Amino acid sequence: MNDQNHPLNTLQDIKKMMERSSRFISLSGLSGIAAGVCALAGAWFANNVIKDEYHADDIATMTNGNESLSLNDWLNNELVRIAATTFIAAFVLSFIFTFWRSKRTNTPVWGAQARRLMINVAIPMVVGGIFLFALMQNKIYGFIAPGCLIFYGLALLNASKYTLYEIRYLSMSEILLGIINLWFIGYGIYFWALGFGVLHIIYGTVMWWKYER
Repeated sequence: MNDQNHPLNTLQDIKKMMERSSRFISLSGLSGIAAGVCALAGAWFANNVIKDEYHADDIATMTNGNESLSLNDWLNNELVRIAATTFIAAFVLSFIFTFWRSKRTNTPVWGAQARRLMINVAIPMVVGGIFLFALMQNKIYGFIAPGCLIFYGLALLNASKYTLYEIRYLSMSEILLGIINLWFIGYGIYFWALGFGVLHIIYGTVMWWKYER
């Protein structure tokens, strides 16, 4: 019986070796869960700020005041600080869990596959960042939230061929959510929480259950 299974085991080993050489497989499901939790926490704090009357006036000043806003105006705004803190926390936790899994799978964190992955993620993200910055300069704030979701989804879709194929489902969900948000301007914080929070937690849980448990 063992002799009969030997060719099959060999083929499976070859398949795994080919996957390791062409795809970055160290992305941890726990990274997605951590990023989602950070996003939900950030959305909760931001929503409290938006509801606060004092900060509502502050936001109105930013969106309806002078034509040009200085860098200090943005840095001193609490919503911007919450967004920056959320991004940094999610990035650090995602890196920690990915590094931890790379050690378990004996895969280099910064190999050729990881570089290809990062390049393909960075291109749509940089283009999207420039586009969203232009929206802010022209005071078109309502399309920032859906724009973030759409460009982030495109970045994931562009990078999906260099990592686990299941990320395509997350990318298409982010894009679809961003498109729907285009018709519900003013509810961006809820779409952000759903896209960057809930979807990441669902995706991370599925990936952990399938590959890591």
